[in-house]
Amino acid sequence: MTTFDSREKAYEGKFAHDENIVFKARARRNRLFGEWLAGEMGLTGDAVKQYAGSVITADLEEEGDDDVIRKVMADVEASSASFTAVELEAKLSSFMDEARRQILSEV
Repeated sequence: MTTFDSREKAYEGKFAHDENIVFKARARRNRLFGEWLAGEMGLTGDAVKQYAGSVITADLEEEGDDDVIRKVMADVEASSASFTAVELEAKLSSFMDEARRQILSEV
């Protein structure tokens, strides 16, 4: 194997590792966000875990965060909670920072 081949494999490995970290961080972010929002909507017990799972699943529908925001906005409107899409996007972003810290501390 040449030096070039070794470097190529190393870059491919790093890329795969980085993508895995991003995927895990997004899933963690969505769980944290779902748990927080469930509390804001008055959910307790197993309903919190189920709701967080539904937020994680919503993120698999399309690229980006629009699918998550659309899902939670519909849930917020159906509950007694009161948030704008901008407020929810900001909170989602703050949970990404926390999720990255948690994931990187586990590696």
